[in-house]
Amino acid sequence: MTLDSTQLHRAWGVLFARLVLGLVFFQGALWRVFDLGPAEHARRFFVEPYSETFLPEWALWITGMGVPFAELIGGALVLLGLWRLPGLILLGAVLVLVTFGHLVTEPIFAFNAHVIPRLFLLVFVLCVPAEWDRFSADAWRASRGGRDA
Repeated sequence: MTLDSTQLHRAWGVLFARLVLGLVFFQGALWRVFDLGPAEHARRFFVEPYSETFLPEWALWITGMGVPFAELIGGALVLLGLWRLPGLILLGAVLVLVTFGHLVTEPIFAFNAHVIPRLFLLVFVLCVPAEWDRFSADAWRASRGGRDA
């Protein structure tokens, strides 16, 4: 199928937004999973900073160990444009969790550096029609008669 100029511009726009969003999460997760390690990530960024809060330590360990894998999987899915909606929902859940965590320790946390740019890209990619995302694995699968994204 040939794309007209508007469709092509939309497809490139969605691709760039999706790739940047996927890279931000995926690259960070690679470091958290393979360099830092999930246990050290949990200890350093969840257990120690929140030890004096109402959050139970067991939940901090589980969440701190799980977040890097959620970011790795969600980032990879978004990068590829494969199972786009589940990948975006996974990354959105991570953003909500991070927002909650920061607000527990710092009620007037500045979100403009990390959360807001990621959230903007996520909401953009989530809100544009899936058929605009022509350069994705989901679009390729759909063109081959696979299940629609």
